[in-house]
Amino acid sequence: MSLPKIPLAGVIGSPIAHSKSPQLHQHWLKTYGIAGHYIPMDIAPEDLAEAIRTLPKLGFVGINVTLPHKEAIMELADLVTDRATLIGAANTLIFRKDGKVHADNTDGYGFLENLKSGAPDWQPKAGPAAILGAGGAARAVVTSLLDAGVPEIYISNRTRVRADQLKKDFGSRLQVVDWVQAGNMLDDATLVVNTTSLGMIGKGQLRVPLDGLRPGTVVSDLVYAPLKTQLLETAEQMGCVTVDGLGMLLHQAVPAFERWFGTRPKVDSATRAAVLR
Repeated sequence: MSLPKIPLAGVIGSPIAHSKSPQLHQHWLKTYGIAGHYIPMDIAPEDLAEAIRTLPKLGFVGINVTLPHKEAIMELADLVTDRATLIGAANTLIFRKDGKVHADNTDGYGFLENLKSGAPDWQPKAGPAAILGAGGAARAVVTSLLDAGVPEIYISNRTRVRADQLKKDFGSRLQVVDWVQAGNMLDDATLVVNTTSLGMIGKGQLRVPLDGLRPGTVVSDLVYAPLKTQLLETAEQMGCVTVDGLGMLLHQAVPAFERWFGTRPKVDSATRAAVLR
């Protein structure tokens, strides 16, 4: 009698040593008593196509994809979800039993679930959102906010042309604001989201004036190292509802883990603790 293969999953990127995903998935595998492994793999761009062909043969059921592969991976997949197409990037691959590679993007889902859990009173239709940054993460956030029914989104990026591209792709509910005027977006916003790397350990500080924030405004930062960024610190002092970036990482992993290992994991305080260890 042959034993079933142990399912393998993992994350590919370059560099990858900083990723918290292995801690997260190993915690869930252990919690739910699943015989499986989750492995970080540093794969160079020139080896990407070969890796995607080889991994399923080695027993991989799927992988997460991080920088710099999130866009290139779309070309290598057989099936791409509408969400991933709209965002222009994939963060999750499922290696199907029929040999097809299925690409999806769960970042927007993770962002919205984190927001609902960290700011349960936030009402999408209550007013505009202000987004700092216009990269891949911003695209995922914009997609999820438009889906949720946010009436208008102000967007500002250090390089304006990227923000203009977002407006072109997502339409009239987006308004582009020059980076030097970014502070003015906060006056009317009921939700403010930093999708840039500014404020992260080792990166520059976010120097947008925050005096437009009001008590009750929901402020979310996708940066989670440090867990409480200067933006969240200031917002908290001003009476805002703050949501850190770690929850997005945890929630975006839920649909992937379920597809790979057949169990839907819960995001709870033990999950957060496992990733912060």
